[in-house]
Amino acid sequence: MDLFAAFEHMKQAALDAGKLIMDVYHTNFAVEIKQDDSPVTAADKGSDALIRKELGTAFPEAAFLTEESTDDRSRLDKEWLFVVDPLDGTSDFVSRAGEFAVLIALVHYHEPVVGVIYAPNQNLFYYAIKGEGAYRLDGDTPVRLHVSSRVGKDLRCLVSRSHFNEKEKAYIEARRSHFSEIVPMGAALKFAKIAEGSAEISYRFSGGTKEWDVAPGNLILEEAGGIMVKPDGSRYSYNREDVYNREGYILANCPENLAL
Repeated sequence: MDLFAAFEHMKQAALDAGKLIMDVYHTNFAVEIKQDDSPVTAADKGSDALIRKELGTAFPEAAFLTEESTDDRSRLDKEWLFVVDPLDGTSDFVSRAGEFAVLIALVHYHEPVVGVIYAPNQNLFYYAIKGEGAYRLDGDTPVRLHVSSRVGKDLRCLVSRSHFNEKEKAYIEARRSHFSEIVPMGAALKFAKIAEGSAEISYRFSGGTKEWDVAPGNLILEEAGGIMVKPDGSRYSYNREDVYNREGYILANCPENLAL
């Protein structure tokens, strides 16, 4: 598969999904509660259907793993897989906090090779292609991203706006002297903000996230010079049988800051 062609289709699908999401956002939409107690709306379902249709038509050889569709385990034998969160940050969408995004990753065997994060409410579009760097679109102009050079002090730490837990809070407070700011942020924008040098570190010590929450951000952060690891220092692979990121993860601008 041509990665640049795949990116163009992923970009268009994300933009189209973003328009659908914003159309729903400006209505008095209903909220359902799924079996795992997470919310779902017409925006989640509509975005999922749109992305699957557009990318499935363009790339019939690829399988799908998405938050709002039944997991077809035949994906495990596929070379190419689209990993999709059609509306990352549904809780923030429902509360109208404004921080939500469309996430799409193309995985080759077990490695993300194209990643897209699009936050339609903020008109922010980030992407990366394996080996080609990470970028933010300013209008139609790609601006290359690179992590900041801060090490050990004056670090800006990003925490989940909706899922910040006591373990993370205690861990950060024990290292408070290293941080100049603790900033709540929704959705996968934490990956993008560290990638563009606006922050340096983020901790997630719960096991509730899944492949689609992190796959595009993982690639974008690494292509910008950063790192995503499990707390034991190992990396995640993708297209797994168990899609949960059960160990949690740490995002950082450099390996030295993992030593905190």
